[in-house]
Amino acid sequence: MKIPRMPKFEWGQQVIANAPLFNDGSYPECAVDELLVAQGAKGEIVQIGRHVEMDIPVYMVAFPDNRILGCLEEEIIPA
Repeated sequence: MKIPRMPKFEWGQQVIANAPLFNDGSYPECAVDELLVAQGAKGEIVQIGRHVEMDIPVYMVAFPDNRILGCLEEEIIPA
C-alpha cells in the first residue's frame, strides 16, 4: 500500500516559482510551451488538490496577471 504524500505548503502561503512554468496545453488561449510564469515570480496558494493517479499534492497558485496554475511541490518554494 502506497502512503500518500502530504502537502508541505498551506493555503494562503506566499510562494515563488522555482523554475519557469510553461503551458502544457491547459491554457488553450496560449500556445503550447509558451512561458506562463517566469522563474522567481511570486504567487499565493489558493487551493490544494491531489493528482489522482500519482497521489501527490497539486497546488493552485495565483500568480501576477491573475494566472492560476497547478504546480507541483518541485516547481515552487516558500517566499
